[in-house]
Amino acid sequence: MSTRDHQKSGWSPARVSWREWLGLGAGLLAVVSLFLPWTQLSSANPEVSAALAELPTEDVSRSVWKATFFGWLAPLLVTVSGIGVVVFGQRPTLRASGLPQLWLIAAGVAACATVLAWVFVDWQFGAEQRAFLDVSGVTFEAAIGRYLGALAVLASLVGALFDVRAAVSRDRNRKRAGGR
Repeated sequence: MSTRDHQKSGWSPARVSWREWLGLGAGLLAVVSLFLPWTQLSSANPEVSAALAELPTEDVSRSVWKATFFGWLAPLLVTVSGIGVVVFGQRPTLRASGLPQLWLIAAGVAACATVLAWVFVDWQFGAEQRAFLDVSGVTFEAAIGRYLGALAVLASLVGALFDVRAAVSRDRNRKRAGGR
């Protein structure tokens, strides 16, 4: 048995592993990214660029809430899994029942949603709007919120991979110790 199992019950920040803190940090970064712009319209044509500058900011710079389902799914999954891992990660029965693997699955789904959100970045506009913007030479670019959201997903995925790896090596050590 590990020293973590022998410690007294209850939650303590001192017993939270660096992997779990990484998950929580990724969740907090994902929350911050939800309040920043996710899509920015731009154009190489100076006349169109000047016209975009005259439009209201919310028409040129879009938040995640105006994006597709895939846009806001990933940050919410990362946030929920980061909080869940820190809160429930100290319970040996939950860890043995697959909490690290569940975190890895949530991070994997968030990574897939992030990729799909980048692929379907222009779907936040209707078909007629997309056609008009395409003819006008307007391009869809990722803004700071999308980059921070992707970074949060990557951090969560890395933390989950290391947590699963640590759980698997802990199980191997327990089986070796039990067989002696």
